[in-house]
Amino acid sequence: MNNARPVYSSDQGRLCPECGRPQAQCQCGKKPALPKGSGQVRVGRQTQGRKGKGVTVITGLPLAEEALLDLARQLKQRCGTGGTVKDGVIEIQGDHRDALVEELTRRGFAAKRSGG
Repeated sequence: MNNARPVYSSDQGRLCPECGRPQAQCQCGKKPALPKGSGQVRVGRQTQGRKGKGVTVITGLPLAEEALLDLARQLKQRCGTGGTVKDGVIEIQGDHRDALVEELTRRGFAAKRSGG
């Protein structure tokens, strides 16, 4: 028995695992759960595994993947640097903790600076 069902289509985006329709047109009423974010947004700095280059790491954002990607894009533009989103964590190149805490607080998140 083959239970394989597509969960993503390049034409339509994410698909509902139950009815197979795009999530915006889901008929079964099952909405995908929000990602596991603690709600306490932490802004820290890491250098591990980056050959001494520091990145600013933002964790704990309770946003869906698409909203997280959009927020990361806006924060990268605000700082004028590059970055990425990995496993629900936003990484911004360089040390921009103060500016990012200020920006996230302005956007309504309870952001705190973590680390030294």
